[in-house]
Amino acid sequence: MTIEVWSWPTPNGHKVHITLEELELPYRIVPVNIGKGEQFRPEFLAINPNHRIPAIVDPEGPDGRTVSLFESGAILIYLAEKAGRLLPADPVDRYTALQWLMFQMGGVGPMFGQYNHFAAYAPEKIPYAIDRYGNEVKRLHNVLEKRLAESAYLAGDEYSIADIATFPWVRNPDRRGIDLGEYPAVRRWHDAIAARPAVQRGVAVLSGNQRSGPMSEAERELLFGKTQYQRR
Repeated sequence: MTIEVWSWPTPNGHKVHITLEELELPYRIVPVNIGKGEQFRPEFLAINPNHRIPAIVDPEGPDGRTVSLFESGAILIYLAEKAGRLLPADPVDRYTALQWLMFQMGGVGPMFGQYNHFAAYAPEKIPYAIDRYGNEVKRLHNVLEKRLAESAYLAGDEYSIADIATFPWVRNPDRRGIDLGEYPAVRRWHDAIAARPAVQRGVAVLSGNQRSGPMSEAERELLFGKTQYQRR
């Protein structure tokens, strides 16, 4: 049976799209247009009370039970375990992969996201915030550079969900004022992953729906305003 994927073309959405393409698992996209507030619809909140994409519903989970999951890191672990791929079997290597997955979840995603917000979307440019998160983006690139200078992939010799989770955030480095020429190991890793056919298919999912141009006030309110805090 087909996995339902409630998603939108953001880095966190791309993680799941790429993983499904790599694992060749059947899936069906249910678009959730976050710029129109569809993440607050009751049918989506029934799956994810945190009103953030992505989320999945797998009617063929363990023991034949339906599994509903949100949080992209948890989804990637679930899909890798379901297919028996993209997560090393060796216990030490497995924990190494999970370590770098958590690095993305707790560091790369939040810090890159905050930089993007203050540099591109905030109605007022606050130099302290832009510098704060811009410096953190550079620091995290330095961590990735050190790791990838000694290892083909983040978890070691094997491509894993740790790489898939991190890649969508490292894409389009110019949006964060980053020149990957200054990080040769990261660039080598980025280019190798970007060349994978499954990755290309994954980032193409819903790509025609990506917003272009300045953010409207209505979108800003839905994504960053008081709407976020209303009880539902």
